[in-house]
Amino acid sequence: MNSYTINIQPTTNSSIVKFETNQFLTRHESFEFGNIEEASKSPLAKQLFYLPFVKTVFIAQNFIAIEKYNIVEWADVQEEVAVQLRDYLNSGATIVEIEDNSAKKVPVTVYAESTPNPGVMKFVANKKLVLSGAEFKNIDATKDAPLARQLFHFPFVKEVYIDENYISVHKYDIAEWDDITLELREFIRNYLQEGNEVLLKEHTQQKEESVPAEEQQPRELDDVSREVVSILDEYIKPAVASDGGNIVFDSYNADTKTVKVILQGACSGCPSSTATLKNGIETMLRDMLQGHVNYVEAVNG
Repeated sequence: MNSYTINIQPTTNSSIVKFETNQFLTRHESFEFGNIEEASKSPLAKQLFYLPFVKTVFIAQNFIAIEKYNIVEWADVQEEVAVQLRDYLNSGATIVEIEDNSAKKVPVTVYAESTPNPGVMKFVANKKLVLSGAEFKNIDATKDAPLARQLFHFPFVKEVYIDENYISVHKYDIAEWDDITLELREFIRNYLQEGNEVLLKEHTQQKEESVPAEEQQPRELDDVSREVVSILDEYIKPAVASDGGNIVFDSYNADTKTVKVILQGACSGCPSSTATLKNGIETMLRDMLQGHVNYVEAVNG
């Protein structure tokens, strides 16, 4: 059974609130409904219009945005709406009825971007691919990741990392990027153009179940660990994501004042990762958490 969660996000427009989901609602399309008649093809939007304050419903890949009339304040109703959305989605009911979906073609563009790791190329799409990063070290790990499985059919593909809108491919040295980049880019573009799945829902559910308890319940982390996670999320992750990688908090040892992290994507095995850890991340954590952090080590570095 699907397990949807809802995260309430305000927007710059005080009349509109986004209700973000942890799973895709639609694959490649967005829908806007201005009244209950327009919502005839969306049972979910139709149900929302029974709420007297709902003016417009917008359904996108991983969120539902609702514009309200001024008869209520979001602070008074948003929790109730979130519960209603969560219950509806978890019931398995239809979100949007799409006629002749097989005939629809999604305009997709993919471009290749080099990374600091000479063995990794980043392929960036103009569509959101996944809601959170997923790393695949070999084809055995791709049971619920059809795109990654297909990529491993290329003999020169060593590892695959997929994040929000990009795929980092780690190659073996038997091939040069000049010879294989175009082939990989076109394969990924065609795969997405055809509307194929990137990750199956089963993979998302298994991933959630396999997350360490300290990551599922961050409030149980000690104060320093929580601060480390916050700094990594705010300052470090955006930078490494631009290079096709990811960094995940692993542990903190108060006795040795050491933070351990996991490097993924282009960061894993990158010749410059040690310098980045020591000169960048370690220095930042030392400065921001003086007296608490002296060292940063990569578990897989």
